[in-house]
Amino acid sequence: MSENDTDPATGAFVEYRNLLFTVAYEMLGSAADAEDVLQETWLRWVKADLEEVRDQRAYLVRITTRQALNRLRSMSRRKEAYVGPWLPEPMLTTPDVAEDVELAESVSMALMLVLETLSPTERAVFVLREVFDVGYEEIADAVDKSPAAVRQIAHRARRHVDARRPREAASPGETRAALASFQRAVETGDLQGLLDVLAPDVVLMGDGGGVKQAAPRPVTGAGKVARFMLGGLGKVDGALTASATVVNGNPALVVHLDGELDGIMAFRVENARITGLYYVRNPEKLTRVESETPLTLR
Repeated sequence: MSENDTDPATGAFVEYRNLLFTVAYEMLGSAADAEDVLQETWLRWVKADLEEVRDQRAYLVRITTRQALNRLRSMSRRKEAYVGPWLPEPMLTTPDVAEDVELAESVSMALMLVLETLSPTERAVFVLREVFDVGYEEIADAVDKSPAAVRQIAHRARRHVDARRPREAASPGETRAALASFQRAVETGDLQGLLDVLAPDVVLMGDGGGVKQAAPRPVTGAGKVARFMLGGLGKVDGALTASATVVNGNPALVVHLDGELDGIMAFRVENARITGLYYVRNPEKLTRVESETPLTLR
């Protein structure tokens, strides 16, 4: 079938697929669940009477949001039973995403963790309004609230997120420089060099999902994080290598152990120092990193 033969429903879905995936992913923090939401959206979309749909983008975003909200509420039970800290599923993204500072921050590990502290409806409203600039009336249709209620929810969610997000987003260049210093210090066992690049209140979180060994709870403070990192490396049975990549719109490290993927380490950088380290080792969250090409999110 040529592009000219594509039916209108398929054409519209393909046109907005990246947008819909990003909406679902930012609401869920799970690429696998976001793909399931897109499948559910497609099944409902093909049953729609397109002649009655005035705005295809708005209609698809509304379906996606509603399905993601349903999925988000059911995911809360899974997270309660999760072993150790829960981190978002990392995604390889194209370099141009990192150059879009606002988009890169919106999908960063750091902000995604902040979004975890919102209620499902607050998260949906925040993502649609702050990231995609969707109108209040359109959001109201998606979350089944009045426009006035949505305005209040948006204000409350924005205030909550602003109190917890990085005060000033680091540029890709600043983040890459901090990562290079971090990697050099770790590879050479340079404790002082590691302390120099870590912020005093840095937090390290590891996600092994009960399958791979990881810190059972967050490690806080430059001294504790540095000793944890260097001490852990001394216990590794095998050859660890790390290389630069772009994950969730931000520079990151992909770590291999004896040639096999061991994990993804993402970072939060402020004022040229690392304030957050997020190491995902759970194999179930690494399948897309191993098998897929980088994503363009819009």
